[in-house]
Amino acid sequence: MSDAKETDEKAPKKKGKLGKIIVMVVGVLVLLGGGVGAGLYAANSGLIGGGGHAKEDNGEAEAEAKHPGPKLVPKSEQKRAGAAGEGGEGGEGGHGGGEGGGEGGHGEGGGEAHENKGMPTPVGDGGERYASNYYELPKDFTSNMRDSVHIIQVGLAISTPYDDTVINNLKTNDLAVRSAILMTLGDANEEMVFSSEGKRQLQRKLVDSINEILRQKEGFGGVANVYFTNFVVQ
Repeated sequence: MSDAKETDEKAPKKKGKLGKIIVMVVGVLVLLGGGVGAGLYAANSGLIGGGGHAKEDNGEAEAEAKHPGPKLVPKSEQKRAGAAGEGGEGGEGGHGGGEGGGEGGHGEGGGEAHENKGMPTPVGDGGERYASNYYELPKDFTSNMRDSVHIIQVGLAISTPYDDTVINNLKTNDLAVRSAILMTLGDANEEMVFSSEGKRQLQRKLVDSINEILRQKEGFGGVANVYFTNFVVQ
Protein backbone atom coordinates (compact mmCIF):
# COMPACT_ATOMS: atom_id res chain seq x y z
CA MET A 1 0.00 0.00 0.00
CA SER A 2 2.79 2.43 0.84
CA ASP A 3 4.45 1.82 -2.55
CA ALA A 4 1.23 2.66 -4.37
CA LYS A 5 0.87 5.93 -2.45
CA GLU A 6 4.44 6.99 -3.30
CA THR A 7 3.83 6.29 -6.99
CA ASP A 8 0.66 8.38 -6.96
CA GLU A 9 2.47 11.28 -5.26
CA LYS A 10 5.38 11.29 -7.76
CA ALA A 11 3.19 11.24 -10.88
CA PRO A 12 1.75 14.75 -10.47
CA LYS A 13 5.24 16.16 -9.90
CA LYS A 14 6.48 14.72 -13.21
CA LYS A 15 3.46 16.11 -15.04
CA GLY A 16 4.08 19.52 -13.50
CA LYS A 17 7.70 19.62 -14.69
CA LEU A 18 6.70 18.53 -18.21
CA GLY A 19 4.11 21.31 -18.40
CA LYS A 20 6.68 23.93 -17.40
CA ILE A 21 9.06 22.72 -20.11
CA ILE A 22 6.33 22.90 -22.76
CA VAL A 23 5.37 26.44 -21.70
CA MET A 24 9.03 27.56 -21.89
CA VAL A 25 9.50 26.06 -25.37
CA VAL A 26 6.33 27.71 -26.65
CA GLY A 27 7.44 31.06 -25.19
CA VAL A 28 10.82 30.86 -26.93
CA LEU A 29 9.16 30.05 -30.25
CA VAL A 30 6.77 32.99 -29.87
CA LEU A 31 9.65 35.35 -29.14
CA LEU A 32 11.64 34.10 -32.13
CA GLY A 33 8.65 34.39 -34.44
CA GLY A 34 7.91 37.91 -33.25
CA GLY A 35 11.52 38.99 -33.77
CA VAL A 36 11.66 37.60 -37.31
CA GLY A 37 8.34 39.21 -38.19
CA ALA A 38 9.43 42.59 -36.81
CA GLY A 39 12.69 42.39 -38.77
CA LEU A 40 10.90 41.61 -42.02
CA TYR A 41 8.44 44.44 -41.45
CA ALA A 42 11.22 46.92 -40.73
CA ALA A 43 13.17 45.87 -43.82
CA ASN A 44 10.13 46.09 -46.10
CA SER A 45 9.03 49.45 -44.72
CA GLY A 46 12.49 50.94 -45.22
CA LEU A 47 13.27 51.34 -41.49
CA ILE A 48 16.34 49.14 -41.92
CA GLY A 49 18.69 49.55 -44.87
CA GLY A 50 16.29 51.64 -46.97
CA GLY A 51 14.66 48.55 -48.39
CA GLY A 52 11.48 50.38 -49.35
CA HIS A 53 13.30 53.02 -51.40
CA ALA A 54 15.46 50.37 -53.04
CA LYS A 55 12.38 48.45 -54.10
CA GLU A 56 10.77 51.59 -55.49
CA ASP A 57 13.92 52.50 -57.44
CA ASN A 58 14.24 48.98 -58.78
CA GLY A 59 10.57 48.99 -59.73
CA GLU A 60 10.93 52.25 -61.65
CA ALA A 61 14.07 51.01 -63.39
CA GLU A 62 12.38 47.76 -64.40
CA ALA A 63 9.29 49.60 -65.65
CA GLU A 64 11.48 52.00 -67.65
CA ALA A 65 13.46 49.10 -69.14
CA LYS A 66 10.30 47.21 -70.15
CA HIS A 67 8.57 50.30 -71.58
CA PRO A 68 8.71 50.04 -75.39
CA GLY A 69 8.26 53.79 -75.99
CA PRO A 70 10.62 56.76 -75.68
CA LYS A 71 12.89 56.96 -72.64
CA LEU A 72 13.52 60.11 -70.62
CA VAL A 73 17.14 61.22 -70.92
CA PRO A 74 18.85 62.33 -67.66
CA LYS A 75 20.49 65.74 -67.64
CA SER A 76 23.87 64.06 -67.20
CA GLU A 77 23.48 62.56 -70.70
CA GLN A 78 22.71 65.90 -72.36
CA LYS A 79 24.13 66.17 -75.88
CA ARG A 80 26.70 68.97 -75.84
CA ALA A 81 27.50 71.30 -78.72
CA GLY A 82 30.94 70.90 -80.21
CA ALA A 83 31.35 67.18 -79.46
CA ALA A 84 31.15 66.26 -83.15
CA GLY A 85 32.77 69.50 -84.31
CA GLU A 86 35.81 68.98 -82.16
CA GLY A 87 36.28 65.55 -83.65
CA GLY A 88 36.08 67.03 -87.15
CA GLU A 89 38.56 69.74 -86.31
CA GLY A 90 40.84 67.12 -84.86
CA GLY A 91 40.77 65.31 -88.19
CA GLU A 92 41.75 68.46 -90.05
CA GLY A 93 44.45 69.07 -87.49
CA GLY A 94 45.83 65.66 -88.35
CA HIS A 95 46.31 66.76 -91.97
CA GLY A 96 47.97 69.93 -90.77
CA GLY A 97 50.39 67.98 -88.60
CA GLY A 98 51.39 65.82 -91.54
CA GLU A 99 52.03 68.80 -93.81
CA GLY A 100 53.80 70.92 -91.24
CA GLY A 101 55.93 68.41 -89.41
CA GLY A 102 58.77 70.93 -89.36
CA GLU A 103 56.55 73.58 -87.80
CA GLY A 104 55.43 71.10 -85.19
CA GLY A 105 59.07 70.73 -84.24
CA HIS A 106 59.17 74.44 -83.43
CA GLY A 107 56.22 73.93 -81.06
CA GLU A 108 53.60 75.97 -82.92
CA GLY A 109 51.21 73.06 -83.42
CA GLY A 110 51.54 71.86 -79.83
CA GLY A 111 50.89 75.34 -78.44
CA GLU A 112 47.71 75.81 -80.49
CA ALA A 113 46.34 72.42 -79.45
CA HIS A 114 46.88 73.30 -75.81
CA GLU A 115 45.13 76.68 -76.17
CA ASN A 116 42.11 75.25 -77.99
CA LYS A 117 41.60 72.58 -75.37
CA GLY A 118 40.28 75.10 -72.86
CA MET A 119 38.94 74.52 -69.37
CA PRO A 120 36.25 71.95 -68.50
CA THR A 121 32.69 73.27 -68.52
CA PRO A 122 31.53 74.02 -64.95
CA VAL A 123 28.54 72.07 -63.70
CA GLY A 124 25.88 74.22 -62.03
CA ASP A 125 23.11 73.32 -59.63
CA GLY A 126 19.44 73.43 -60.53
CA GLY A 127 18.10 73.59 -64.06
CA GLU A 128 15.86 71.07 -65.72
CA ARG A 129 15.93 67.50 -64.48
CA TYR A 130 16.06 65.94 -67.95
CA ALA A 131 18.13 66.67 -71.02
CA SER A 132 16.83 68.68 -73.98
CA ASN A 133 17.08 66.80 -77.24
CA TYR A 134 16.89 69.32 -80.11
CA TYR A 135 15.89 68.88 -83.73
CA GLU A 136 15.52 71.54 -86.42
CA LEU A 137 12.80 70.88 -88.96
CA PRO A 138 14.01 71.07 -92.55
CA LYS A 139 12.74 73.93 -94.74
CA ASP A 140 10.89 77.03 -93.60
CA PHE A 141 7.09 77.23 -93.40
CA THR A 142 5.19 79.88 -95.37
CA SER A 143 1.50 80.57 -94.86
CA ASN A 144 -1.21 83.20 -95.23
CA MET A 145 -2.61 84.63 -91.99
CA ARG A 146 -6.19 84.80 -90.79
CA ASP A 147 -7.98 88.10 -91.54
CA SER A 148 -4.78 89.67 -92.85
CA VAL A 149 -3.03 90.53 -96.09
CA HIS A 150 0.31 89.52 -94.58
CA ILE A 151 2.23 86.30 -95.12
CA ILE A 152 4.22 84.60 -92.37
CA GLN A 153 7.41 82.63 -92.93
CA VAL A 154 9.01 80.79 -90.02
CA GLY A 155 11.75 78.26 -89.39
CA LEU A 156 11.11 75.84 -86.53
CA ALA A 157 13.01 73.58 -84.17
CA ILE A 158 11.69 71.37 -81.38
CA SER A 159 13.03 70.02 -78.12
CA THR A 160 12.10 66.89 -76.22
CA PRO A 161 13.27 65.43 -72.90
CA TYR A 162 13.08 61.97 -74.47
CA ASP A 163 15.57 60.04 -76.54
CA ASP A 164 15.79 60.04 -80.34
CA THR A 165 12.59 57.98 -80.60
CA VAL A 166 10.51 61.18 -80.62
CA ILE A 167 12.70 62.77 -83.28
CA ASN A 168 12.55 59.62 -85.42
CA ASN A 169 8.74 59.64 -85.07
CA LEU A 170 8.78 63.26 -86.18
CA LYS A 171 10.85 62.43 -89.25
CA THR A 172 8.69 59.43 -90.10
CA ASN A 173 5.52 61.53 -90.04
CA ASP A 174 7.08 64.62 -91.60
CA LEU A 175 4.29 65.23 -94.13
CA ALA A 176 1.51 65.04 -91.54
CA VAL A 177 3.47 67.22 -89.12
CA ARG A 178 4.16 69.88 -91.76
CA SER A 179 0.49 69.97 -92.70
CA ALA A 180 -0.52 70.47 -89.05
CA ILE A 181 2.03 73.27 -88.66
CA LEU A 182 0.80 75.09 -91.80
CA MET A 183 -2.80 74.86 -90.56
CA THR A 184 -1.79 76.32 -87.20
CA LEU A 185 0.10 79.16 -88.87
CA GLY A 186 -2.89 79.85 -91.09
CA ASP A 187 -5.04 80.38 -87.99
CA ALA A 188 -2.64 83.00 -86.60
CA ASN A 189 -3.74 86.64 -86.69
CA GLU A 190 -1.71 89.84 -86.74
CA GLU A 191 -1.91 90.29 -82.98
CA MET A 192 -0.34 86.87 -82.53
CA VAL A 193 2.67 87.49 -84.76
CA PHE A 194 3.45 91.13 -83.95
CA SER A 195 3.80 90.77 -80.16
CA SER A 196 6.08 88.69 -77.97
CA GLU A 197 3.17 87.28 -75.97
CA GLY A 198 1.36 86.39 -79.19
CA LYS A 199 4.43 84.55 -80.47
CA ARG A 200 4.59 82.57 -77.22
CA GLN A 201 0.95 81.61 -77.69
CA LEU A 202 1.76 80.52 -81.22
CA GLN A 203 4.60 78.38 -79.89
CA ARG A 204 2.23 76.59 -77.51
CA LYS A 205 -0.29 76.03 -80.29
CA LEU A 206 2.41 74.53 -82.49
CA VAL A 207 3.50 72.19 -79.67
CA ASP A 208 -0.10 70.99 -79.29
CA SER A 209 -0.62 70.49 -83.01
CA ILE A 210 2.63 68.52 -83.45
CA ASN A 211 1.97 66.31 -80.42
CA GLU A 212 -1.56 65.65 -81.61
CA ILE A 213 -0.25 64.26 -84.89
CA LEU A 214 2.40 62.15 -83.14
CA ARG A 215 -0.17 60.72 -80.74
CA GLN A 216 -2.44 59.84 -83.65
CA LYS A 217 0.34 58.16 -85.63
CA GLU A 218 2.63 56.74 -82.94
CA GLY A 219 0.56 56.78 -79.75
CA PHE A 220 2.97 59.20 -78.05
CA GLY A 221 3.76 62.91 -78.43
CA GLY A 222 6.85 63.90 -76.48
CA VAL A 223 7.56 67.37 -77.92
CA ALA A 224 8.11 69.81 -75.05
CA ASN A 225 8.87 73.10 -76.84
CA VAL A 226 8.90 74.71 -80.26
CA TYR A 227 11.48 77.39 -81.12
CA PHE A 228 11.56 79.92 -83.96
CA THR A 229 14.81 79.82 -85.92
CA ASN A 230 13.44 82.31 -88.45
CA PHE A 231 10.44 84.62 -88.24
CA VAL A 232 9.39 86.94 -91.08
CA VAL A 233 6.07 88.65 -91.74
CA GLN A 234 5.56 90.20 -95.19
